[in-house]
Amino acid sequence: MNVLSPDTQSGSLLKDTNLYVIFGITLTAVMGVTTIAPALPSISHAFDVTPARIGLLITFFTLPGIFLTPVLGLLADRYGRKVILVPSLFIFGIAGAACAFSISFNQLLFFRVLQGFGSAALGALNLTLIGDLYTGNRRASAMGYNASVLSIGTAVYPAIGGALAIAGWFYPFFLSLLAIPVGLLVLYLLDPMADSDDTKMREIFGKVLTSLKSVKVLALFAGIFLTFIMLYGGYITFFTILLDEKFGLSPFYIGILLSSSSLITSYTAAKLGKLTLRFSEVKLIRTASFLYLFVFLAIPQVDNVWWFLLPVSVFGLAQGINIPSILNLLTGEATQEHRAAFLSVNWMVMRVAQALGPYLLGLIYLGFSLQGTFYFSALAAAVFVLVNFSVLKESSRN
Repeated sequence: MNVLSPDTQSGSLLKDTNLYVIFGITLTAVMGVTTIAPALPSISHAFDVTPARIGLLITFFTLPGIFLTPVLGLLADRYGRKVILVPSLFIFGIAGAACAFSISFNQLLFFRVLQGFGSAALGALNLTLIGDLYTGNRRASAMGYNASVLSIGTAVYPAIGGALAIAGWFYPFFLSLLAIPVGLLVLYLLDPMADSDDTKMREIFGKVLTSLKSVKVLALFAGIFLTFIMLYGGYITFFTILLDEKFGLSPFYIGILLSSSSLITSYTAAKLGKLTLRFSEVKLIRTASFLYLFVFLAIPQVDNVWWFLLPVSVFGLAQGINIPSILNLLTGEATQEHRAAFLSVNWMVMRVAQALGPYLLGLIYLGFSLQGTFYFSALAAAVFVLVNFSVLKESSRN
């Protein structure tokens, strides 16, 4: 597949139009959860569902990605990135807006599944495009900028979603319509890429399987899995439930608190290019694993809502150095010919964690307590620490 790479051109990375189109895809990819997270308590009240069941809105949204993402990645390698991206963005926008018209919780879950179909390929193909277009430290910088933009989205979206949810639980879903103009930008502004690749699907699949046998890759996938269990289970779902049940915060103030974490993530991720000149990605990931452990051990101990600023800030810092570091290492493990399929496996792993996190912690919530969900998240962080200092340490030498 021939790609016009601005990596060979002179000039600032931030002057490249392609990068801003990628930013649009990234902002759409994270919109499906972050815009409605502060509204989860309001949706729970509106449809009279328990806090344990409300996490299904995240689970049902992420399920299609578990099964579809690898297939879409293979198709993107075979037929081109735009062929998959443009329809995906249109489906995301239309199905997301349809959620606002649901008259029952089951119907809302149905539209969330449809929106999940549209979302399935977005988070893998935006990273694929970065790998296609940039190399070396420029790729690390692009990955950091992209993670920073993602964090700005996760900072702004909860605040906007929370404000809209005050007027009605359904208003945050209308933000999904922004995916449609992003699809048009991909269609008309993204650098042209080959419509097809002569490589057979079987050959692409074989190359991906070979890459997955690497101990380093498996360790990185484990890190992504554990990170998203903590993020979507302990943080996005049950931290918002804690803020509602224990402190009675409105959706707007819940959104503001989540936003403060994301702003720190954004600033930290934007510095990834400079950080990787001084520290290896493995060292950054190790540091983040300890920070996660601190956060989830600290949350149950807080009795004054203002004290949440400390663990929330630390969580933002951990996200800023962890996720882009893992993604940069993974992107470097794949060749261009099978990069979309390879990164689609990573996206599938993320989707499994996004789906399992709220569900597993919902069981902890029902069987034990709300506090138990944070100790379970701390356990996931402890496992992450062990992976970093055993498996990942060995694989980093390969």
